[in-house]
Amino acid sequence: MAKGAIKRSKAVSPRQEPELLTGSLAPKEVTPTLESEIGAEVRRLRKELDLTVMELGAAAGISAGMMSKIENGSISPSLATLSALAKALNVPIGRLFRESTEQRDCSFVKAGTGVRIERRGTKAGHLYDLLGHSVGGDIVVEPYLITLKGDAVPYTDFRHAGVEFIYMLTGKVRYRHADRSYLLEPGDALFFDAAARHGPEELVKAPMTYLSIIIYPRRS
Repeated sequence: MAKGAIKRSKAVSPRQEPELLTGSLAPKEVTPTLESEIGAEVRRLRKELDLTVMELGAAAGISAGMMSKIENGSISPSLATLSALAKALNVPIGRLFRESTEQRDCSFVKAGTGVRIERRGTKAGHLYDLLGHSVGGDIVVEPYLITLKGDAVPYTDFRHAGVEFIYMLTGKVRYRHADRSYLLEPGDALFFDAAARHGPEELVKAPMTYLSIIIYPRRS
């Protein structure tokens, strides 16, 4: 091989490439099978109509044992069976595939277009721009861009359910949480239990901006 030549590695097909993971410790979501998704939707629709497994099976001409297997996702029902179920449930057959075509929650906000939220601190030069929102699920996530202007005043009595993560972007602020305070400069991060009193205790260098992500359980 000539000097300075680049040794080319063999091309790796997409199927051979290892799956890349993030640094998060969140468990990998198990992808449900089509059979289990159909079964879950049949069960949900049946319960909406207040029907028993036996009653729906009788209406669709399917045995109770077969109905149980369909709802448990343990068999792959034929098109004729799905058509009979859809007719008995009074829905289009495509409705039984709803889970497999369901869109996942996603929110996109262009720079400078966050929703300005009026909160207790806004009258004191604290500006809250909501950068996204979670639509469903058991957990609510609220990402804010918080700006403390030159006329802002300290406030350390915020407290609410859940946890909060702060990432400092510009300026410098001393932030109080419970009985301790932390000097936050660009690049610093603070993660805490939001049930304790917290908030900016000393506005050292204005203007100050930081990303605040609040996470709490959704009320039923």
